[in-house]
This record gives sequence, structure tokens and C-alpha cells, in this order.
Amino acid sequence: MASTSDIKNGLCIKYNNDIYKIIEFLHVKPGKGPAFVRTKLRSLTNGKVLDNTFSAGHKIDEVRVENHKFQFLYPEGDDFHFMNTETFEQISLNKNILDSPDLLKEGENVMVSINTETDLPLSVDMPASVILEVTYAEPGIKGNTATNATKSATVETGASVNVPLFINEGDKIKIDTASGSYMERVKE
Repeated sequence: MASTSDIKNGLCIKYNNDIYKIIEFLHVKPGKGPAFVRTKLRSLTNGKVLDNTFSAGHKIDEVRVENHKFQFLYPEGDDFHFMNTETFEQISLNKNILDSPDLLKEGENVMVSINTETDLPLSVDMPASVILEVTYAEPGIKGNTATNATKSATVETGASVNVPLFINEGDKIKIDTASGSYMERVKE
């Protein structure tokens, strides 16, 4: 049993007969009344996000997890296949367990959280950013640059990302996996 003081990002807990992962949290100590913790929880079974408030000192059921490094092999329909880099054991995970499956490139390394009680994978932690090649981008039109103009571009994984007008086909760009937004152009 853990309490609200142990809450941190990435913590997996049992709540309402389901397993949730804490995405965001905020300890709030108002001037009047008791302290509380405002959280944003993601269900690891169906991917739904839930806002919840725990009062200070509330007991929560923590789920013990182990993190293992896996390499993404290939997608097959809604299933994504991964291989453990130490034991070479392969697993198949559903698309909705992944945070941003459209940014996952074959050969990419990810951290998979596995429930120690049931040995079932719970979630996949992507790297903070990925570098992908732009396969299609509309040409930028000179004069359309009033302030921070963007255009839609398609990257090698098939994802659509808003990029600045100077990005062209063949450019490699760095993308933030948490928000799916453009970060910078990568020079080689």
C-alpha cells in the first residue's frame, strides 16, 4: 500500500477494478481546507484518460512493475510486435497500449512495463523524441510567412505532423513523442 505522497509520473495503481498509469499529478495545498492530489490517469486496458482527485494521505494500491528494454519489430494490423533485447523473447501488443504508435519506426528501442504478478505487459514508454524522414510535404509558398506558418507533412511511418514551411521532402525532423509535434530539423 502506498499513499498520495508516493504519487509520481509513471506509477501504476489499481483503481476502480482496473490498472491505471499516472500521466500527470499536482499536489495542491489550498489556504483553507485539507491538501489533495489532482491526477490524470490512463487506463492500461482500454487507454481511456480519467481525471481524479485523491485527498492527502489516501491509501492507493500500487502495482509492482518491471521495466524491460524491447525493440520494435513490425506492425501487423492492430498488433505491434516487440523483441526483448536481452532474452530475444517476442511479444505482441495491441495498438491502444502504445502512446503514439504512428511515430514508432521499425528497430526503435522502447521500455515495456510488465506486471510482476501476472507477467503481462502494461504499457510502452517511447523515447522522448524520434527522428523520422519526411516522405511528403506540400511546397512552401513564398510570402505565406506572416507568423509561424505551418503545413502538414507525412513522415516515413505514415504519421502526419505540422511542420514549418521550410521543411521539404527528404528532410529528417525530430518529433516530440508526447505531443506528436515538430521539434527541429536534423542535419546529417
